[in-house]
Amino acid sequence: MTDVGRHPRIKLYTLSEVVDVKGYVGNFQVKILKKARYVSEKECTACGECSKVCPVVRPDEFNLGLSSRKAIYSPFPQAVPSAYVINANECLGHNPVVCAKCVEVCDKGCINFHMSDEEAVEHVGSIVVATGMEPYDPTEMDEYGYTRFENVLTSLELERLVNAGGPTRGELIRPTDRKRPRSIGFVQCVGSRSARKGSEYCSNVCCMNTVKSTLVLKEHYPDMDVKVFYIDIRAFGKGFEDLYKRSRRLGVHYVRGLPGTVEENPDRSLRVAVENGATGTIEYYVLDMMVLAIGVQPSTHTQKLQEMLGLQLNPDGFFLEAHPKLQPVDAATRGIFFAGCAEGPKDIKESVTQASAAAARAIRLMHRGEILTEPITSEVMVEHCKSCGKCADVCPYHAITVDVKKKKPAMVNTAACAGCGTCAAECPFGAITMNHFTDVQILHQVDALLEEDPQEKILTFACNWCSYAGADYAGVSRLQYSPNVRLIRTMCSGRVDEEFIWHGFAKGAPVILVSGCHIGDCHYINANHWTVKRVEKVHRKMKKLGIRPERLQLEWISAAEGIRFARTMERMERLRRGVTAEEIEKTKAILSQGK
Repeated sequence: MTDVGRHPRIKLYTLSEVVDVKGYVGNFQVKILKKARYVSEKECTACGECSKVCPVVRPDEFNLGLSSRKAIYSPFPQAVPSAYVINANECLGHNPVVCAKCVEVCDKGCINFHMSDEEAVEHVGSIVVATGMEPYDPTEMDEYGYTRFENVLTSLELERLVNAGGPTRGELIRPTDRKRPRSIGFVQCVGSRSARKGSEYCSNVCCMNTVKSTLVLKEHYPDMDVKVFYIDIRAFGKGFEDLYKRSRRLGVHYVRGLPGTVEENPDRSLRVAVENGATGTIEYYVLDMMVLAIGVQPSTHTQKLQEMLGLQLNPDGFFLEAHPKLQPVDAATRGIFFAGCAEGPKDIKESVTQASAAAARAIRLMHRGEILTEPITSEVMVEHCKSCGKCADVCPYHAITVDVKKKKPAMVNTAACAGCGTCAAECPFGAITMNHFTDVQILHQVDALLEEDPQEKILTFACNWCSYAGADYAGVSRLQYSPNVRLIRTMCSGRVDEEFIWHGFAKGAPVILVSGCHIGDCHYINANHWTVKRVEKVHRKMKKLGIRPERLQLEWISAAEGIRFARTMERMERLRRGVTAEEIEKTKAILSQGK
């Protein structure tokens, strides 16, 4: 962090928040709110005289409330910049009658209560999202007594207690009597791998953090009785299994089972009941102190940033990468990359690795000085545009701008357009064409595929990234399915216009399948959500016209689901056989009269 603060080509904003992001790859405009610190960064030498005379005492957030700080303070050791900051909500004010003691003792004159928040706008070519993660708050899981018993701590609080720079200078003490505990127990998976409270995913770092803590305790206090209550130990990293075995050799007792009840004895020790999974018996342990190995959760600002940048979130609330294998640090929005725990729980090594990869991806994108884009982009036919704004509403990349009030035609930013085609499919006036996937091209493909024996064909619209790749995987895997399938590739299922479906039925298709990426895994953020709405709309019209809605199917198939593709096609084949020639002719007659 110190190196970042000194680097001549890095501009560091502290006490700042990103409030708005506009633009596109190569031309982002980032609005930053820099909050007032009321202390001059350049002049302050962090002598600490101001903090000594400040009468306001508050819990220290860095030490998790285990120590105190003043209203004017340094956030943490090695903070950059090395200058104090005033919490305006806690300070008694600059009125000399009230306080102003810090101003009186500051020889440098660094303190200025007239400072105000500032706004800055930075123009950047790419963005790296590294919002980190937050520890789980165990107060809701009170069966372990975290809010009731003083001697129940979290793993982070233990870290501060055993740290040489912590509130006790590295000496482990019990909060109740400030004496060294003779026995200590660790409870694993607090807030992780739980469907009832916390999160269902594994937080990755908890097991090895506990193993590390047991090693530290045993090295400093060899006679201390240390127990670990766990479901299973996940030591999959390089050298982690060796550390786990070393912990056991030093005498740490690992018990397969989590505490069922925790009670406090009169001497403030803890009586813990655990069902030992290895022996199948209920065991009771008396501990001087208990540590909860808490999991991690996404940052609280993730949702706001996701909406601001047009990103995706996975079901766990972390940012979703463009592809878990091929683009693990890229966002679906071009020019945005992920680093560290913004994309999922990681340890330090994994975070550093991903940060290096994100930096390399950004350099690769920006070093030429110009951005190369794919030719598959939308184009507005101005003479047909009615400035309704529908295209701007459905674009997942905010690449289309429309001035509805002034009735100005829509404009497509080709650098931001990713080529999903949802705008072209949703435009009610046919004013948008998709280069290389135009309406005429796709309709001609439908005509060609249904030119001969259309009643024998299964017309399938497959998205390029998942379903079409899933069909290819089924082929290379030599999976058997109906040879009557006829595929039309689109970049996204969101490109499948309602008109394509009606045209297929009018040409005699017995059944039609629209297939794309799973919901939440769309290559184009949320474009397949519009596919669902469009297919449901067609289903309602089919029912109204007397056409069986079952003849139009919607299926989500990923690139790795070749077996699912084959089974889906077998099901479509059975459905096709159930459609009679009379039913097909009736459908053609209805559609020839107009929908």
